[in-house]
Amino acid sequence: MALVTTGVVVLDCAEPEKLAEFYKELLGADEAGANANRVEIRAADGFRLALRRDVNATAPSWPRPENSLQAHLEFVVDDLDAAERRIVSLGGRPIESGDPAGPAEERGYADPAGHSFVVRRGTPTAPKQG
Repeated sequence: MALVTTGVVVLDCAEPEKLAEFYKELLGADEAGANANRVEIRAADGFRLALRRDVNATAPSWPRPENSLQAHLEFVVDDLDAAERRIVSLGGRPIESGDPAGPAEERGYADPAGHSFVVRRGTPTAPKQG
């Protein structure tokens, strides 16, 4: 029997209600629970994401080394250009995420609160560099 029966990715941010709207639209998710300091959403495939209020939240600076990447999300898509248009329309922004001469199979973004995430085609096969 597994010790852990489910998992939730939790992102700290200043305004969980606003950030939940971004991820609900991006993932086609529904709100699964909320209180004054946390909003949890669940996508149709069962993926769970919680946004927790942190009044002292500062955005990670990834890919720069100061206050660097603490965690990031990866989403698999079929069409990188369509995904980018949707992300930007929801308030996300592109960020430099790797070697510009490298493969164009993934792109880095920040959500409206500055959390980094990657949108990619397929599953990564190379190890994390650096």
